[in-house]
Amino acid sequence: QESASRRAAVPGRHTCQLPLDSLKQTPLHAFHRQQGGRMVNFAGWSMPVQYALSHLESHLHTRQHCSLFDVSHMLQTKVFGRDRVKFMESLVVGDIAELKPDQGTLSLFTNEEGGILDDLIVTSTSEQHLYVVSNAGCREKDWALMQGRAEELRAAGADVHLEVSENALLALQGPSAVQVLQTGVSDDLAKLPFMSSAVMGVFGVPGCRVTRCGYTGEDGVEISVPMGRAVELVELLLRDPQVQLAGLAARDSLRLEAGLCLYGSDIDETTTPVEAALVWTLGKRRRVAMDFPGAKVIVPQIKGKVKRKRVGLISTGPPIRPHMHILSLEGRPIGEVTSGCPSPCLKKNVAMGYVAGEQSRVGTVLAVEVRKKSCPALVTRMPFVPTRYHTLK
Repeated sequence: QESASRRAAVPGRHTCQLPLDSLKQTPLHAFHRQQGGRMVNFAGWSMPVQYALSHLESHLHTRQHCSLFDVSHMLQTKVFGRDRVKFMESLVVGDIAELKPDQGTLSLFTNEEGGILDDLIVTSTSEQHLYVVSNAGCREKDWALMQGRAEELRAAGADVHLEVSENALLALQGPSAVQVLQTGVSDDLAKLPFMSSAVMGVFGVPGCRVTRCGYTGEDGVEISVPMGRAVELVELLLRDPQVQLAGLAARDSLRLEAGLCLYGSDIDETTTPVEAALVWTLGKRRRVAMDFPGAKVIVPQIKGKVKRKRVGLISTGPPIRPHMHILSLEGRPIGEVTSGCPSPCLKKNVAMGYVAGEQSRVGTVLAVEVRKKSCPALVTRMPFVPTRYHTLK
């Protein structure tokens, strides 16, 4: 159990052997230790991999009730100025101009070769700024990219400036998450659909940004809370017996069941949005204009053929782990697993990986090499477990 949760939580590309006391800490670090959190190195941060509940119990609790995750290690950036949309669209593939006030979208930073530099959520706030949340493992790279572009545009006379938010970030996820939160806010959360956002007081803590999103496939929210009030808010949320603390192990298996990518494992600078099955992130207007980084590589791939494609795989038998070879039925290597674990909900193994384009069709029977043995695996539509995002009917 311990090695499985450690593997699930800390993909190899994000870790290095550093003593835990030399790692960066979130505002909840001491609280995690007090609560018995087992701390590990994730992307240079000391983060809880799990608490008293086992990885399996924590995963299932999130699916059945709700769990609270500390995601304060992620980079929260505010983009101000009248040219903020032009700035963001010079870096990402999405249509930021079409976002309504307080609406957000998942997007991708891309390079001129079409590779994915990071995935991020961009919200166009009604307070006249963009609120951007990007990955902890790419924090320095993303900040340098954004700062560099802002300086270029300012030199050309544009009005744009950036500010890093020092807020903590909490993710409350699961079918009862919004019911729990509703008792502590005056806004009607039924009117806050998936990928929308609002600033409100939460259990008496003013100025929190609540965004209806998450990384588990469940309904839920992410709450950006002033750093000095983060522990207080967590303690208030934990008063409800439905809420349990959860760590990186459950977060990883939940996102995999939901078919969501982990940057550095399932997507990186060597994968394009088309190869990664993320074409839906490309704004239609942007595709026509071909005015985002890497468009000359990415747009032709949409209607053409790609050599490899990200797929979902389901198998029985021994667990599938990252870097295992995916084989054709003849035993020929045709790709590699990028994420994999036993699914607590399905009682089968679920995995993602890249295979040759002609082998990517749903229903194709392949195999994965596990300990030098060939184990059958079926190419399966994702998400593996149905998502339960809150959309307005």
